[in-house]
Amino acid sequence: MKVFAVIDTNVIVSALLARNPGAATVKVLEAFFQGRIMPLVNDEIINEYRDVLHRPKFRFPKELVNSVIAAIEHTAIRPGRTFCEEEFPDPKDAVFYEVALSKDDAYLITGNTKHFPRTPIVVTPAEMLEILKRS
Repeated sequence: MKVFAVIDTNVIVSALLARNPGAATVKVLEAFFQGRIMPLVNDEIINEYRDVLHRPKFRFPKELVNSVIAAIEHTAIRPGRTFCEEEFPDPKDAVFYEVALSKDDAYLITGNTKHFPRTPIVVTPAEMLEILKRS
């Protein structure tokens, strides 16, 4: 069974920076590539992925970044965006939460849970791995 989820940019960055292949962020990215996580995106999210992953400070190979983003774009669904009244410490984070809200039974996977309302749809990478084990 596939799990629908918005993958926050910080999860992808952490996975690509990880030295430990067993890290939860790495396992989440692997689950995406295995087809167990169906990503939810919109143009704002894809543009943030591009902007952040291409930052010189990360030194990610351009080919790696482009292939990860292409894979996400190729498999992702674009469910729209359900606007909410929540306040966010960084208003640019709202899109990640609102896209997750737009699909029933979807999640937002993030390493920054404090940036989002603490609801059952907002999960850490480790929590997502537990959800995947149960599904």
